[in-house]
Amino acid sequence: MSTTTTATTTKLWGGGKSPFDVEYGKLMMWYFLMSDALTFGAFLISYGTIRFSTNGWPDPNKVFKSYPFASEGVNAPLVFVSIMTFILIISSVTMVLAVQAGKEMKKKAVAINLILTIIGGIAFLSCQAWEWNHLHSEGAWWGLNPFLNADGSASSTNFTNYFFTITGFHGFHVLSGVVINIVMLIMTLTDQFEKRGHYLMIEKAGLYWHFVDLVWVFVFTCFYLI
Repeated sequence: MSTTTTATTTKLWGGGKSPFDVEYGKLMMWYFLMSDALTFGAFLISYGTIRFSTNGWPDPNKVFKSYPFASEGVNAPLVFVSIMTFILIISSVTMVLAVQAGKEMKKKAVAINLILTIIGGIAFLSCQAWEWNHLHSEGAWWGLNPFLNADGSASSTNFTNYFFTITGFHGFHVLSGVVINIVMLIMTLTDQFEKRGHYLMIEKAGLYWHFVDLVWVFVFTCFYLI
C-alpha cells in the first residue's frame, strides 16, 4: 500500500471519518437505525396485513377512551394517548435544543435540555404503564381480547397480541433512549465532552431519540386512529 493510500485510509477511518464524509460513529448509528426501522416496518406491515384481511376489528374510540383519575363510565376517545404523543414530541424538541447547545459548547444548556428530555421520556413510559395496567384490568392481554369488533361481533386476539407486542417493543426503545440520555447527562456533568472538545455523542443520542419519536407516529396512526 502506498504512502498516499495509507494516509487517506487513516484520514477516513483512523480520524473518525467515513468515505461518505460523515463521522464514523454517526454513520454507524444511521446503519443501526435503518436496521431497526426494518424491524418496526416488518411488525407494522404484518399488523396491517392481518388488520385489513380481517372482517371485523375493535373500534379504537371505544378501546382507548379512559385516562387516569377519570370517573367510571368516562368516554374521552384518544385524549390520553394524545397527551402521551404531545409529551414525546416536546421531548424531541428539548433533544434538538440539547444537540444545538452541544454544537455551541454550552454545557449548562445541554444539561438542562437533557434533563427535560429524560423527564419527558419517563413521563411517556409512565403513561404507557398506566394504559397497559388499565387495559389489563379490563381483561386485555396477550391471548386475551375482551373488546368486540366495531360491528358488535366477537373479536380475535390478534388486536391485543399486536398491540402489546408493538407498543411494548417501542416502549423498550423509549426506555433505552432514557438510559442513553442519562449516560449523556452524566458525561456532560463530569466534563467528558468538554475535555474532548465536542459533543458529537449528544448528536448520536439525538438521532436515536428522534427515531423513537418518529416510529411512535406510525404506531399511533396504526393502533389509535385506524
